[in-house]
This record gives sequence, structure tokens and C-alpha cells, in this order.
Amino acid sequence: MAGDRPGGVTLVAVLAWISGALQIISGLFQILPGGGNFGAGVWAIILGIVTIIVSLGLFRGSNVARIIVTVIFVINIATGIWLMTVGSFWTGLFSALFPLIGLLLLWSKRANAFFS
Repeated sequence: MAGDRPGGVTLVAVLAWISGALQIISGLFQILPGGGNFGAGVWAIILGIVTIIVSLGLFRGSNVARIIVTVIFVINIATGIWLMTVGSFWTGLFSALFPLIGLLLLWSKRANAFFS
């Protein structure tokens, strides 16, 4: 890891960490009695844990974490484009816009120096 972590990388990492924490909380509510779907709750908890681990990797400058987040962002962008074509234009636009901004932040010149 070369130099200080760029603010854009920190932003993406913090948002990923928050997302993971919210997934875990959501999963816990789902597995509690009356919560609805036990299987979905367990899956949400697992996904939340993985998301937090990846976010910690971003904080530390792990290129593997950056590649994992990139794959997820590309899938989100593709989903957003698909949504725009099937009639949910604004939902699709925002679904694609935020991951695109995240990609730009993770692959900027400063971010490349940080992850090298």
C-alpha cells in the first residue's frame, strides 16, 4: 500500500461497512420469532459478514477486496441498465449511477496508487 488512503476509497469502504451492518441487523430481525423467513435471514447475515470483511479489506488497501467490489458494482450497473429498459427508468438509473460513481472512486489515479 503506497501512501494515504484516498477519500473516495474511504467513502466506498464506509458505505460498504454500513451496508454489511444493516444486512446483519435485517437478517437478525428475520430469524427472530415472527420475523418471517429464517432462511433469508441467515443468508442476509452471511452476506452482511462478507460485506464487512470486504470493506475492511478496502480500508487496508487489499486489491482482492477492490476486485470483489468491482464485480459487484458491475453486476449492479448491468441490473440498473436492465431495469431502465423494462420500464423502471428512474429506479434503474439510480441503481446504475451509484455503483458507477463507486467504480470511478475505486479506480482513480490516487486509488490505483493506494492499491498497488
